[in-house]
Amino acid sequence: MRILGIDPGYAIMGWGVIEKKGNSVSTVAYGAVTTEKDMPMPDRLKVLYSSLMEIIAEYQPDEVSIEELYFHTNQKTVIFVGQARGVAILACSNSSLPIYEYTPLQIKTSITGNGRAEKKQVQEMVKRILGLSEVPKPDDTADAIAAAICHSYVGELNKKLSLLK
Repeated sequence: MRILGIDPGYAIMGWGVIEKKGNSVSTVAYGAVTTEKDMPMPDRLKVLYSSLMEIIAEYQPDEVSIEELYFHTNQKTVIFVGQARGVAILACSNSSLPIYEYTPLQIKTSITGNGRAEKKQVQEMVKRILGLSEVPKPDDTADAIAAAICHSYVGELNKKLSLLK
């Protein structure tokens, strides 16, 4: 199963595709979609959407794991990130992909065993789990891969629980 992980952002949107076979995961590809700070927001959202559509077409994921939005102190920032997250969900939905959402706490817990883990701890575990020589950069990319790994660990349980509802 191929999983696309997304760390939503409007300046930098991290993404990572992993392959799950049995109990092991491996890297397929990863990167970040960036937009220029002087671009109007509608243009930034268009870049994010079209880039994600290209990533989905190229890597053909089976499922998507996206980080849920957490409150920032800057209300303008949280609104912009929310718009970028909505565009990411739209791209995945328009590609008929099942979308699973995880909080930062859930992602940190599944990767490190500690929901209060520091960003560096999560990044180091991403590197170790995937056997990479270095931590994926930028940080948003490592966060996206962590979201994909989280889903690879807990996704089956989430699917079974949703059937009970």
